[in-house]
Amino acid sequence: MATYNRAHFILETLETIQNQSIVNWECLIIDDGGTDDTEEVLASILKHDLRFQFLHRPDSYQKGLPGCRNYGLDVAKGAYVVFFDDDDIVHPENLRIGLEVLETNNVDFCHYQKLAFETERPLNVNNPITIQQYLTKADIDKVVSQKIGLASCTVLWKKSCFNRVRFNENLLYAEEWECYSKLISENFKGVVISNVLYYNRKHANSNTGEFYRDNPIRRASKKEAILLVIKNLKDKQLLSSSLLRYFVTLATDFREYNLFAQIIALLELSIFEKIKWQFFYSTFPLRLSVYKLKKTFRKI
Repeated sequence: MATYNRAHFILETLETIQNQSIVNWECLIIDDGGTDDTEEVLASILKHDLRFQFLHRPDSYQKGLPGCRNYGLDVAKGAYVVFFDDDDIVHPENLRIGLEVLETNNVDFCHYQKLAFETERPLNVNNPITIQQYLTKADIDKVVSQKIGLASCTVLWKKSCFNRVRFNENLLYAEEWECYSKLISENFKGVVISNVLYYNRKHANSNTGEFYRDNPIRRASKKEAILLVIKNLKDKQLLSSSLLRYFVTLATDFREYNLFAQIIALLELSIFEKIKWQFFYSTFPLRLSVYKLKKTFRKI
């Protein structure tokens, strides 16, 4: 768990981890150079429950979520790992169900569902484990396009998955999308279950909240993540036409970075392909407007 100035949320998060039905775990809290009283707020729980450790990110890891998570991976002793955020709520059966799915199905990771909340804490619901699908490299299109949303906190991994793949420490947003896409492209196999085992808190000061308020640092990071994902797919010959269409469509939202031109340069396309995708890119806003207009008329 990376943390930065979340003294007002983190204790509630840790208490839900403390209430896990499985008791044999360690929780590494990696402070990213915070300036509030987080460590003082946690003093009691750290003293009385030695499964929690409060660590400061060394300077050898870059500031930010990726650096904290990579440090945590290097320190962690367990065979499994999950990345929780410092402002969310964890279902008490999170670890038990995730481990049961991994061991029963002999897979590398388990992806479960999350439910967003703002102020009122959701009630924990216990449902039978329901497998939606198995996930392999063949599903890379769905993962990259986020039709299957592998959020940072909704996957229990075998720690060995990270032996060769780590979070890119230059990214300050979309780092988990870039990292998890790369892991799927390495052909680690997983299971998607329908059980809700995590509750993410919606608030304006989250990284996601800042991104949707057009924070330039978060937007620039998403642009860099897009290019990194494309390069990895290209190198592994996994960049399908549908995925390229997805990325070109995304580029229309990043015109300030001239992202489309960077994508085309990265792919080294033929002249014909360049013209084809330039036409697609240029006409997309018009086609989108026509689509929305038709949708409105259908409702009427």
